[in-house]
Amino acid sequence: MPSALTAAQIREAFLQFFEERSHRRVASSSLVPVGDQTLLFTNAGMVQFKDVFTGREQRDYRRATSSQKCVRAGGKHNDLDNVGYTARHHTFFEMLGNFSFGDYFKSDAIAFAWEFVTKRLGLDVDRLAVTVFNGESGVPWDEEAFALWEQQGVARERILKLGYKDNFWAMGDTGPCGPCSEIHYHQGNDIPCVEEAAGRPCQGVACDCDRWLEIWNLVFMQFERKEKDAPLIPLPKPSIDTGAGLERIAAVVQGKRSNYDTDLFQGILSTVSALCGKPYSQETGASQRVVADHARATAFLVADGVQPSNVERGYVLRRIMRRAIRHGATQLGLKDLFFYKVVDRVIELMGDAFPELRESRTFLLEVAKHEEEGFRRTLDRGLKLMDDELAKLQASGQKVLPGDVVYLLHGTYGFPWDLTQIIARERGFDVDLEGFQKLQEDEASRQKFDTKSKSVGDIFQDVVGRTGPTTFLGYEGEGHEGEGSVLALVQDGVEVPQVSQGATVDIVLDRTPFYGESGGQLGDSGRIVAHGGKTVLQVKDAQRPVQGLIVHTAEVTEGTLKVGDMVQTSVDVERRKSIRANHSATHLLHKALKLVLGEHVKQAGSVVAPDFLRFDFSHFSPATQDQLEQVEDLVNTWVRDNAGAQTRIMTLDDAKKSGAVAMFGEKYGDTVRVVTVHPESTELCGGTHVKRSGDIGLFKVTSESGVASGVRRIVAVTGVGALQFVREQEHELKKVAALLRTSPKEVALRVEATQKRVKELERKVEEVAVKAQTASNKDLLGQARDVNGMKVLATRVDPADDKVFRGMADQLRDRIGSGVIAIGGEKDGRAIILVALTKDMVAKGMSAGNLVREMAKEVGGKGGGKADMAQAGGPDAANLPAALEKLYELVKGASPA
Repeated sequence: MPSALTAAQIREAFLQFFEERSHRRVASSSLVPVGDQTLLFTNAGMVQFKDVFTGREQRDYRRATSSQKCVRAGGKHNDLDNVGYTARHHTFFEMLGNFSFGDYFKSDAIAFAWEFVTKRLGLDVDRLAVTVFNGESGVPWDEEAFALWEQQGVARERILKLGYKDNFWAMGDTGPCGPCSEIHYHQGNDIPCVEEAAGRPCQGVACDCDRWLEIWNLVFMQFERKEKDAPLIPLPKPSIDTGAGLERIAAVVQGKRSNYDTDLFQGILSTVSALCGKPYSQETGASQRVVADHARATAFLVADGVQPSNVERGYVLRRIMRRAIRHGATQLGLKDLFFYKVVDRVIELMGDAFPELRESRTFLLEVAKHEEEGFRRTLDRGLKLMDDELAKLQASGQKVLPGDVVYLLHGTYGFPWDLTQIIARERGFDVDLEGFQKLQEDEASRQKFDTKSKSVGDIFQDVVGRTGPTTFLGYEGEGHEGEGSVLALVQDGVEVPQVSQGATVDIVLDRTPFYGESGGQLGDSGRIVAHGGKTVLQVKDAQRPVQGLIVHTAEVTEGTLKVGDMVQTSVDVERRKSIRANHSATHLLHKALKLVLGEHVKQAGSVVAPDFLRFDFSHFSPATQDQLEQVEDLVNTWVRDNAGAQTRIMTLDDAKKSGAVAMFGEKYGDTVRVVTVHPESTELCGGTHVKRSGDIGLFKVTSESGVASGVRRIVAVTGVGALQFVREQEHELKKVAALLRTSPKEVALRVEATQKRVKELERKVEEVAVKAQTASNKDLLGQARDVNGMKVLATRVDPADDKVFRGMADQLRDRIGSGVIAIGGEKDGRAIILVALTKDMVAKGMSAGNLVREMAKEVGGKGGGKADMAQAGGPDAANLPAALEKLYELVKGASPA
C-alpha cells in the first residue's frame, strides 16, 4: 500500500484517473447551493449536478469528476454532536466523485472504482468487501451489480446484500433514486465491537462498529419518484453518482484508524496543541479535534460568503464557531484569542487546493477574531449562570434544565441552544427544548406588535426598560467627546453598584459619543474619565446588545466608578476618522460599482474597520482591471469634488420614495437616517460619516475576489491607509528598478528583455553542457562494470541538470546497447539521480522506477517514473556516492535469471 501518499496526492490521483477516462474535471461548487432552496449547505458531490441528472440543465459533457467541498452541520444532515468524539464525523469534508449523465452505467462504474482502489491506491484486496441492494418494497435485488463485482474478481462471500437503509439512495421523497453499491475496508478485528461487548456476534460490514469502514459509494440512479410513496419509474437515461470521502480514504491509505491522524488534520492539530501547550492525548483529544474540525468548516463557509449571524446558514456557522471557542476556552484553557490562528493554519495548509481561502484570508481572520471576541465577552458569565442553575437542579434532584434558562442563555449570552444542550449533557442533564421553542415563538409573535420588546431575561433589556435608550452624541459637532451619567454597571452578568481598578465592566451611560457596532461598522474605542481624572477606564469596544442601548466594554485602569457618577467620554479620534472615511467610501464604492458593472449590483455584506473596508456585492464574473480602475476613478472624482455630506431624518416610506438605497445588515424603524455623502450616493444608514467627501482622501482598491457563486468581494483602503499602500507598492517598484538599473517606467520592458536573454543563455548553456557530456560519454562507457553479464554504469556529474541528465542518458543507452545507467549530481544542496534502462532490460522485468526509489533512500528522498527512465531527489547530497554505488548491488539482486 502506498502509505506515503498525502491527501493532496490522493485527491489529484483520483481526478487524474477519471480525466484519463474522458471525465471533465469540474471545480467544487460553493458550500452555499445556488438556486436550491431545499438545502442549507452543499452536502454531497452530486448537488451541483442535480438539474443535470433530472434533465433540466444541459452541459457540454456527459462525464464529470470533482472534489466537492461539503458541510453537514444543520438540518437533516447534521453530524455536529458527534464531531470530535468519533474517528470520522466532520462538519466539513471533501467528497471525491465521478458522475455519468446518461453515459456509462453499472459496468464501467464498478470497474472504475475497483481499478482505482486496488491498482492506483494499491489497497489489499483481502481487506475489501462490497455490498449490493438486497431488494425490498417491490424493488428487485441488484443481481446485475452482484455479477459485475464477481467479474472484477471479488469472491462471492465478499459480496453482501443489504437493505434500504444502507443500499438504496434517494435525493428526497421525490426525484431521482436507485440502488447503491459500496466498497468497505476491513480495519482489523482488534477494534472493539458493541455487539460483542453485549455478548452477540459482530455483524461484519452491517455492524455499527468500526471494524469495517465504508470508503466508496456507487449510486446507480435508474429510477424517479414523481410523488411521495408513488411507484418508481425507470429513468430513460440511467446515471452514475459516486461518492468517496477523501478523509476516509486518506486514513486507509495512510494506515490510520482515525481521520484525525491523517495529514489533513495533523498540521492543524499541531497548531492547536502548540497554542494550548498540551500534547494531543486522550484527555485533550476530543476538544482539540473539535477545534481543528470546526476551524476547517469556518474557513470554507466564510470564504463562500457565509457570515456568523442568528439566522439560517449564519446561525449554523455561529454554532460551529462558538462550539470550537467554548472547547478551546474551557476545555483547553486558552485564555487569549486563538481561533483565528487555527483558521489561519487551515488557510496555509489548504490554500493551494482551494485558492479562495488565500484570497479571503484577511476577511476570514477578521470574522474569526470578531466572533471570538464577542462570544468571550459573555462566555464566562453564561457558564457561571449555567453552573448556578445546574447546581440548583442537582440539589433538588431534578435532571432537566428549564426552557427559560436555555432562552436566557440564548438571548443574553449568545449560547446556541444546542451548545447549551451539549454542556448540559456533559454534566448529566437533559434540556427542555419544547419550553425554549415556545418562548421563542411567543417572542416572535410579540415582536410583530412591539419591536422594542426583547428577551425578558436579558439584563440589558431590563436596563433599557428602566433607563431608556442611550443618546448618541456622535452625530453632533465633531462627535468625539461628551459628558454623561453612569446608569448601570454590569460585571460577570450581574448588575453591580461600583467597580474598581483591574475590573472589566460593561457600562451603560445616558449619553455617549461612542458608536455601538452596527451595520458592518465596528464599535468605537477610547477613554472614560471620572472624579477629575482619578478614575480612568480604557474602552475596548462598544456594542448594541438590545435596541436603543449602547454598552461600553472597558477596563478600569485607575480608581473606582459608581452608578450615578458623571463621566467625561472621549473616542479615539484617529480611529474614528479612519472608520468614518472608510464607511463613506463604502457608500461611494457601492454607487460606482452599479455604474460600472450594472444596476444588478447589490450589497451582500460589509465590514468597516479603521484600516480597511470590505464590500461584498452581487455580480457573476470577476471585475476586469479596466473596470476596477473605472470604479477607482469614479470614487476619487467624487472625493475630489469635496461635496458637503448631508443627513436627513425621514420616514422609511419617504426615504424609499426618494430613491435612498438600504445598506446590508441594517435594521430600520419608522424613521431613518438618510445619508448623502455625495450627490451621486444616497443611502439609508445609521453609521458615522465624513463631513465632506474630500475627507475620505485617496481611495484605492487592494483586492477583488470571488467569495461564492454570484458574489464578489472588494477590499479597499482610504486616506492615510491608501497613501501607505501606494508608497509600499512604489518602494517595491523602485527596488526592482534599481536592481535592473533602469527607471520605474521601464521596468516591464527591462524584465521582458531580461527574460528573453536568460532563456537564450540557458539554451546555450544547455547546448554546451550536452556537447561537453557527449564528448566525455566515450570515456564514461569505459567505467561501466559487468554485473552478472550486464553492463552497469553509475556516474556523477555536477552541477546536476534534469535536461542534461536526460540527454546524457539517451546517448549512453544508445552506445551501451544493453544495460543500466545511473547519473547523479548535486544542485542547490540537493541530490538528483536519474536511472535509465535499455529496452531489453525492461523486457526482462527490471524497472528504473524501482531502482531509483531504493537509491533515493540513501539521500533521504523519494522518486519514481516509468520502467525505462525514472528520477529521484533528496536533501542529503553528501550520501550521493553511496546512492550511486547502491545501483550495482540492486542490479545484482534484481538480475534476470
